[in-house]
Amino acid sequence: MKLLPHAGGVRASVAAALAVLAIYAGLIVSLLWFFDTGILRETLFSERTLFSVRLSLMAATLATLLALFLAIPAAYALSRYRFWGKEAADTVLEFPIIVSPAALGAIILIFFNNPLGEWIQENVIYFVFGFAGIVLAQFVTVLGIAVRMLKAAFDAVPLELETVARTLGASPRYSFFTVTLPLARNGLIAAFILAWAKALGEFGATLMVAGSMAMRTETLPIAIYMRLSNADIERTVALIVVLVSIGLTALFTARHILGGGRRA
Repeated sequence: MKLLPHAGGVRASVAAALAVLAIYAGLIVSLLWFFDTGILRETLFSERTLFSVRLSLMAATLATLLALFLAIPAAYALSRYRFWGKEAADTVLEFPIIVSPAALGAIILIFFNNPLGEWIQENVIYFVFGFAGIVLAQFVTVLGIAVRMLKAAFDAVPLELETVARTLGASPRYSFFTVTLPLARNGLIAAFILAWAKALGEFGATLMVAGSMAMRTETLPIAIYMRLSNADIERTVALIVVLVSIGLTALFTARHILGGGRRA
């Protein structure tokens, strides 16, 4: 027997959903009080803002690609295999969520003050107060999220399909690339876009590791912080509008792509 939802329960659920929308939409709309088209145009096309946008896009894209490069095999292992340390690895994925970004950045910074970290900076690549530090901070922040999302995507692919491919002579690697990965495509796309949007808006860890040097390590979130610290509210709002526009465009694009995939 199919149970019909109670009218009161439906209204309460819809009201809760609209309340969530109202909270976030209200915060965004409140920016209009300080919104100035002239200042937006001036800020948007200033050399400093263009540098921040380019730096943010480059760092977020590189950090996300590096995160996915590690997250795809890691998520597949957590989804398909039993191995020593699996429970610990699965649990530690929540580390970037339970630890604040500022604390995470502080941990990274402290690491580079121990002998191993100092050796890496002197002989491999220098991270602190540089572009590499921005990428590293964003990479560490989004890696756990990417692995968690990809694991869910691999969990949704029936193991029987891989088994059939292997009984037909496919190697595990060929089976992964021709069966599992294509079927988890939507999850891969969603993981990339959401991790990228998260990296683009990352602030606390980036500030700790790379600092806030104008025209050097000034990503969009740091630029917002620097304008606000100078009580320049109008230009702060202009930069927030830029960041929110880029992030929402990415999310709407993801929904469109994934929606199209589901319809297909």
